[in-house]
Amino acid sequence: MAKNNTALSSNGRVYGLDAYRAIAIVFVVMGHGSMIAGDDLFWFLPTIPMLNGIDGVELFFVLSGFLIGSILIKTIEKEEKFNFKSIAHFWKRRWFRTLPNYYLILLLNFLFIKYEFKNGDLDQFGVSFILFTHNLYNGFHSFFWESWSLSVEEWFYIILPLSIFGFRLFLSKKHTFLATILLLIITPLLYRITQADTVYDSFHTYDVEVRKVVVMRLDTIIYGVLAAYIKFYHKDFWRLCRWPAFVLGMVILYKAVTSDHSFELFYSRTFYFVAISIGAMLLLPLADNIKTYRFKWWGKTVTHISKISYSMYLINLGLVFGVIMKHNPPESEADRWQMYTLFWGITIGVSTLLYYFFERPMMKLRDRF
Repeated sequence: MAKNNTALSSNGRVYGLDAYRAIAIVFVVMGHGSMIAGDDLFWFLPTIPMLNGIDGVELFFVLSGFLIGSILIKTIEKEEKFNFKSIAHFWKRRWFRTLPNYYLILLLNFLFIKYEFKNGDLDQFGVSFILFTHNLYNGFHSFFWESWSLSVEEWFYIILPLSIFGFRLFLSKKHTFLATILLLIITPLLYRITQADTVYDSFHTYDVEVRKVVVMRLDTIIYGVLAAYIKFYHKDFWRLCRWPAFVLGMVILYKAVTSDHSFELFYSRTFYFVAISIGAMLLLPLADNIKTYRFKWWGKTVTHISKISYSMYLINLGLVFGVIMKHNPPESEADRWQMYTLFWGITIGVSTLLYYFFERPMMKLRDRF
């Protein structure tokens, strides 16, 4: 009898969502690492638009919305009242998950620059990074670049449950979520439209002042909440649509990354983000319906990368890439291969240690309070 290699992902995890998260972080780290490797080593990327064009952060946003949307829908359906106690419980669990690692890496970024382990601008550092206001309305430069997305998520964690609470005062549970989703889809999009005629002198300026500004990007996470709404209230449709949705999502993502979305265009400043988010959202039904993995070694590798993905995101650019480029900038093709391999190895190794010895213990603490 042939051995059955199919297995559940560890600790009741959904393997498809682990794979989704792992792919997202690989896109992020691969993108940052390509600045070490250079175009010569990645000559094939332009021939594969999905690898060259999809930003893993956008996938993270939508997945995050799906997960927290699922939590809040279950909470509001389970409890008779959705009150500030419910909101405080949600915030406690979210913040134990995200803040300890963030503040640790924030401190390390400060120290690494102060003691010249890496380059950076300490004039940018301040209490705004602690309160996640450093890119609330405007961009920032040359310090802990990757923190921009954490600000988007943290403000979304605040706004989403408060919006639900407000609508729940006079709407049914189901309609509360619909109203919240519509509010957070329409409002940021309208704001981007009102700002679309702003003149930017380069892609870098546009990237800093539009793509990485909180008030411009709050809608990207709500598409994941919309997916959670569909899953919870339309279970049969969620299961039956998984393959058509996946194909449509891939087509949308392909068209989005291959079409002209240069920063000067109105579309690029407004609806491009919507297209990417919808495409990413449509991948979720299939991912959520893949509960098992077939090959144990591969499944465990994917699950591990998923577990350490948050730490990988926090350290790969500012700490690992920054230190390598300051002290050992590659000067030849052999150097680039060595530094690129080292970049991945340090990122995965240090992230694994961070996860097991800091991140996971911090998450366990939340059940004690």
